[in-house]
Amino acid sequence: MIGCDCTTCTSTDPKDRRMRTGLLVENEGQNLVVDLSADFRQQALNAGLRKLDAILITHCHADHVFGLDDIRPLNFKNGPIPVYASFDTWQQLRKVFYYIFEARHVGGGLPQIVPKEIKDVQEICGLNVRSIDVVHGPTTVTGFRFENGQHSFAFITDCNEIPRESLDKLKDLDLLIIDALRLKPHSTHLHLEKTLSYVDDVRPRRALLIHMSHDIKHSEIAPLLPDNVELAFDNLEVEL
Repeated sequence: MIGCDCTTCTSTDPKDRRMRTGLLVENEGQNLVVDLSADFRQQALNAGLRKLDAILITHCHADHVFGLDDIRPLNFKNGPIPVYASFDTWQQLRKVFYYIFEARHVGGGLPQIVPKEIKDVQEICGLNVRSIDVVHGPTTVTGFRFENGQHSFAFITDCNEIPRESLDKLKDLDLLIIDALRLKPHSTHLHLEKTLSYVDDVRPRRALLIHMSHDIKHSEIAPLLPDNVELAFDNLEVEL
């Protein structure tokens, strides 16, 4: 955190040097990204990203969408990229990125996107993708479950509540990636105890915790977690 001298922010452990949350999924030679944070440019460079076939947006908050302009170099190679978001999220995206949708624009070039509304279940990049609604304070955020016939995993970011209907869609996962902001309760995010209660409910074979604040120091919290639960860290790769 800017201006902070706490033991996490001053840590030399690379696992405490966290950029904003995002996910790159590679399947059958195709790449999709979930969310485009303000750190997307550096994340894409770190990952050696050369092509992008689809983008999924969970919600229109700055830390999840402000990297949209940085897809432009990928447009040069790949052309327009399909972007999937809920109806409500598209309404907000069209306000924030109004210049993409206006007929007139001067200088700099524009991200080339193909707007698509998320459906309950659809095929994207060879994966069966199911949308899962979660509660983020007054906002509904879209989580995603991915399946390829052999394996299944889900990505659930910013939320403070997961409705029962949505929890049922998270059963029988190989991997659950889920929000865990801090140790104390929060009005719009899951805190560690509540996250672990949801993990215990849906019982994935493995869980990765994301979107941690500087309240979560890796070396202090990681040893306290259940055997199937880990703290995610930048550049972590998981093969299913």
